[in-house]
Amino acid sequence: MVDPALREQFEIIGRDLFVSRLISSHGGNLSVRDGDRIIITRTGSQLGHLGADDLVEVSLSEPSEADTHASCELVVHRAIYKARQEKWGEEVGAIVHAHSPQTTVRSFLDEVIEPLDSEAQLMIPHVEVVSAAKTIGSSEAGEVLAIALSESRDPNAIAVLRGHGPFAYGSSLEDAFRSVSVLEHSSILINQLQTMGAVQTVSLV
Repeated sequence: MVDPALREQFEIIGRDLFVSRLISSHGGNLSVRDGDRIIITRTGSQLGHLGADDLVEVSLSEPSEADTHASCELVVHRAIYKARQEKWGEEVGAIVHAHSPQTTVRSFLDEVIEPLDSEAQLMIPHVEVVSAAKTIGSSEAGEVLAIALSESRDPNAIAVLRGHGPFAYGSSLEDAFRSVSVLEHSSILINQLQTMGAVQTVSLV
């Protein structure tokens, strides 16, 4: 049974992701970790309209039948939580994964997203873009994101999986959501400035 207050947090952040157009109708996923317990959104759920049956409780360390009901990105969430614990001893945290369109555009162009606006420079001055041959629900994606999101002891971290979108780790769902939102706003500004010719376009192709 998920605590009602925690369920409300999932509902609020899921709805905010959708109305902010950071996900499609059934895109993205959320999770919260507390010790060996992970609460994660169900596979195929609509984050903008989460119900009581859309949250699945699984173990950090012991796969079970419940895993089949969880988001396909569970393997990635587990890898990130384990890496944060191994490096920094953290046993509590949250992850927000979105498909932010402007951030995803930047992931095709940059190895690192370096914001130009003041708020993002203060919060997330250097956002790594990582790659995996299989971007959705793969152990490879989990490995590269776990490394990127555990480099710093900062309780809030964000990285972007090329072609798939950002994964943000935070002390709470709200903190992780804030990083995703700030990065998307910054990516919009960079993309608009490039369209105006004020910023040089860098291509990885």
